[in-house]
Amino acid sequence: MWHRIMEVKEWFGEMAERFVLVRDFNKAAKLSFIGGTAPTLLEAKITKGDPRYKHAFSKWRGGGFRIKALSGRNLERSELVEIGRVVLDNETLTRKMISLGWDTLEVHSNQGYNGVKWALKDHANIGGFLQ
Repeated sequence: MWHRIMEVKEWFGEMAERFVLVRDFNKAAKLSFIGGTAPTLLEAKITKGDPRYKHAFSKWRGGGFRIKALSGRNLERSELVEIGRVVLDNETLTRKMISLGWDTLEVHSNQGYNGVKWALKDHANIGGFLQ
């Protein structure tokens, strides 16, 4: 019976880590925008994700990490890819996201229907040599 309590505690702890990562991302993005470092305000949230990108640690109905660019216009695909590269080029962050149950990175603008997405496991050098 006591092992069940530990399972629940671990689940809540992991969920808290996920929310902290999203909150910290949003706080850093906001400060960068206000300070003039970033030309666009970014906001992250947890989404369903793409079932084709699932891995062994994916969260059920919560595997997507969506970044919305509040640009006031429809961003070009190249601009969305550039925003996504900020996450994907950071192997430590990508691995942390995978360990916390995310499987999909999505980037969208707040205008229009353009969006891009990636399988995080394809960008974490899993099974390879660490850099």
